[in-house]
Amino acid sequence: MKHTALRALLLMLVATLVNGCVSGPPTPTVDYKADYDFKAVRTIAFYDDSGQVLGDNPLQLSDIQRDRIDDALSYALKNKGYQIVTDASQADLLVSWSLFTQNKTSVQTWNSPGVGYVGYYGRYNRYAGYNCWSCIGTQTEVSVSNYTEGTFIVDLIDPRLKKSVWRSVIQSRLKGNHSSDQDKYNETATAIFASFPP
Repeated sequence: MKHTALRALLLMLVATLVNGCVSGPPTPTVDYKADYDFKAVRTIAFYDDSGQVLGDNPLQLSDIQRDRIDDALSYALKNKGYQIVTDASQADLLVSWSLFTQNKTSVQTWNSPGVGYVGYYGRYNRYAGYNCWSCIGTQTEVSVSNYTEGTFIVDLIDPRLKKSVWRSVIQSRLKGNHSSDQDKYNETATAIFASFPP
């Protein structure tokens, strides 16, 4: 069960960072401190507690998986012109990511034509028994499925203020397969930081 959930997490992280879709990663929701001077930011380091996984079914990530995520976030920030430093005391901002998982149930209903045969041959419409859909009632179909929703959050924290000044959030259903293709992680990280700096 843990292996299946772990694979699901990796897929989300590839598709959202949290298996790329044909249309690409989901569009993130971004919020930021409006009066913050983002133009002064030059250096970024990783926050010590980055990489938390919490929720209904928190998963254990391997060092390899965490490194893929960190490498992708670093890649996207470097492409934006920022220097990634290892010493947090030298950083203008600290990047931190976390994943929250939540078990959910989806219930869908729809009406479908009833199945039946009207065996009436009228005097004026002898084929009415073959095409009278309005004569047959409808049936309500119900589909119930359980799934895990993953919320992948990236915060940029000002170490002096000790507060987040920018946040990007992506939500996605977790699926059962995963990829180790770093390019897909990089693509999603690039989408996460597409509107940074604001």
